[in-house]
Amino acid sequence: MRTEVDVLVSGGGVAGLSAAAAFGAAGFSVLVVDPAPPVTAEGDAGADLRSTAFLQPSIPVLQAAGLWDRLAPHAMPLRVMRIVDAGGPRPEPRVVKDFDAADISDQPFGWNLPNWLLRREMVARLDDLPGVTFRPGVATADVLTREGAALVTLSDGTRVSARLLVAADGRDSAVRRALGIGARVTRYGQKALAFAVTHPVPHDNVSTEIHRSGGPFTLVPLPDREGRPASAVVWMERGPEAQRLAALPVEAFEPEMTERSCGLFGPLRLETRRTVWPIISQIADRMTAERTALIAEAAHVVPPIGAQGLNMSLADLRVLLELATTAPGRLGDRAMLDAYARRRHGEIALRVRGIDLLNRASMIGAPALRDLRAGVLNALYSAAPVRRGLMRAGMGMR
Repeated sequence: MRTEVDVLVSGGGVAGLSAAAAFGAAGFSVLVVDPAPPVTAEGDAGADLRSTAFLQPSIPVLQAAGLWDRLAPHAMPLRVMRIVDAGGPRPEPRVVKDFDAADISDQPFGWNLPNWLLRREMVARLDDLPGVTFRPGVATADVLTREGAALVTLSDGTRVSARLLVAADGRDSAVRRALGIGARVTRYGQKALAFAVTHPVPHDNVSTEIHRSGGPFTLVPLPDREGRPASAVVWMERGPEAQRLAALPVEAFEPEMTERSCGLFGPLRLETRRTVWPIISQIADRMTAERTALIAEAAHVVPPIGAQGLNMSLADLRVLLELATTAPGRLGDRAMLDAYARRRHGEIALRVRGIDLLNRASMIGAPALRDLRAGVLNALYSAAPVRRGLMRAGMGMR
């Protein structure tokens, strides 16, 4: 006996939960599975302490899924993206450029939320959708596809027949491997520390990305914590240095992160534990297989620069949802999946290459190359049409 659904989503991260809510809100029957229950409180073990900035084009997807009304009260608007080059002899700003959303829109660039909170609100939304079943603690064990359906066996022995299988199960996707789809991986020898801080100087809704060497140090605005301005931090460094920083006692770590921030926000105070994430670029050889679509990190992984990662994932979902709702009777068929691949794979490849170049530029250690990087930043910013074009491209706006 098989359970039959329109859509099976493999993966209960932010992208997978968004997909389940979006397809469920559109009237499709959905089953979403993940081997690990979602961690939905900041202080719990395993909580994802990174944050996600939803850029403007992602908001209609969240609205269609019935998620944005839940998320908006917790979101911090990002009105300015500030790029700081601190590549001189000392860790202090020498080039500071502001990319202001007001130059291209009457809306902020995006809105930032902690990932653990996203999971909490998304799981709550699934409970409101009668056509969606969420089964945490259950994994995809085996995949067999046929022209009419994907036949999936789950880790608890349940057999599922789905018209569309959505692989949202991460960079090591079990679905992608089961279907024999390869992926090209670039390793940088970097890791990222993710944590939250408070600081005496207000962030004024400005996201600040500071470049020196090893990778960017990025502070993204969060709502105040107990009356103090707060930011989510992603600090990218070469692997051994990141591990050293992660192991430091708090009293030694706080002066180092304050120095790396160039003191722009005053003394930083660590408010959460530190988590460490490996940094890679990765792109799947194909976005689809029979009755299967790859989205999010199953399809593409990029370093955390410019808020691109999850917004690329929601762009995947936007296209899939549009194709599904335009022709519901063709859900998961070859024509639909071919159209999805055409619309996404080329754009993803270009974006992965672009972010790869930005990351390599941020890692530069040689003083002469740092000087060149500062000069390029200054030149790009000084040309208003180029500056506006970069902002629109970064947000994924047409």
